[in-house]
Amino acid sequence: MTSRLSHTAQADEALECFPDFPPRGDMQNFRHLYRPSFPSMLARRFGNPDTTVVHGEVPVSWRPREGAGVRIPDLLIAFNVSMATLIRNNGYSIVEQGKPPDLVLEVASKTTGFVDYNRKRKDYADFGIPEYWRFDPTDGLYHDAALAGDRLIDGAYQPIEIMQAGEQLYWGHSDVLNLDLCWEDGLLRCWDPVAQRYLETHDEEADARIVAEARAAEAEARARELEAELRRLRGS
Repeated sequence: MTSRLSHTAQADEALECFPDFPPRGDMQNFRHLYRPSFPSMLARRFGNPDTTVVHGEVPVSWRPREGAGVRIPDLLIAFNVSMATLIRNNGYSIVEQGKPPDLVLEVASKTTGFVDYNRKRKDYADFGIPEYWRFDPTDGLYHDAALAGDRLIDGAYQPIEIMQAGEQLYWGHSDVLNLDLCWEDGLLRCWDPVAQRYLETHDEEADARIVAEARAAEAEARARELEAELRRLRGS
């Protein structure tokens, strides 16, 4: 467990906020994080929205005024922190929150890939972030690997074991989430090793609901048919 940092915030520091950063110029995050609903999927799983942050493209630094030291991970997860403080700061201030994020993840793109597995890896370790994951839908064209994870041990990142089954499935275990992060056919998935199933995307939940509603309607129609047949037999 990450210990909280001791600090004394000045009154004016409490009003500081990160500047607005321009959005990424590619569609990778939409395709692999937002379209399959990763932030909301994980936020629902991990509970209290006031004290659990699951967010995309949030600036992170020790404090907002340190503009040169800001990193903007594609996905950030932090437990036992203040969402209100994150909103007030317009980003994740490690000093204000009292601890670093618990996990960050980067999705590879042509313009950001090299930075993700070089300079960002060092910076996230310096921030004290316990786990750093990298996902490359191109199977390693932009990153150093299709899927890679690092765990902070004694202040330095050590690679998380990534397992492979065939050419279209890689996975590694996140201790922070108690989930397996998976690269499957170029898609990012989360596997629950206890329930032995993937966490469902919004589309999968919607499809399952449609199927369940159709089955319920069929069962209701069949019940009406049987009831009508029973009345007919009683009246004959």
